[in-house]
Amino acid sequence: MGRLRRRLFPSLPLSLTVFCFWLLLNSEISWGHTLMALLLAVVIPLFATRLDREFARIGRLRRIPRMLWILGWDIVLSNIEVARRVLGPEREITPGFIWVPLDIGNIHGIAALTSIITLTPGTLSAVLSDNRRYLLVHVFNLKDPQEVIDQIKRRYEAPLMEIFP
Repeated sequence: MGRLRRRLFPSLPLSLTVFCFWLLLNSEISWGHTLMALLLAVVIPLFATRLDREFARIGRLRRIPRMLWILGWDIVLSNIEVARRVLGPEREITPGFIWVPLDIGNIHGIAALTSIITLTPGTLSAVLSDNRRYLLVHVFNLKDPQEVIDQIKRRYEAPLMEIFP
């Protein structure tokens, strides 16, 4: 009986979460919604177990407060810069894409880096290369590509490499 349950429900918490969320997403609880929730609670964890998971390894957490302070400050400065550029002459805006070479290899650190880049006004993470070594970033006002790359690596990637070794 235990083997059958593990085959049908490889992750009971995930199954329960899917079941509950499906019912919460619908405006009413009916037999049809309940059966669909049960079907999804069985099928989704079966597919999820086949995904290649990479578990997060956490390193030095003491870098987080300083990095969050730097990120908050950069967000404020970027908002001011973007507003100034948008309200100024259009010819002074020079958008562009750059490939940022990555030293960080941990996928969770890369995900954090892409989120940080996208959170900062004026930049947007676009594509991660298949080998996870380069990140394509769109920059709202690209004057010096190497300066932007150096800033991303110094201010965000280096601390993230300590947090996600």
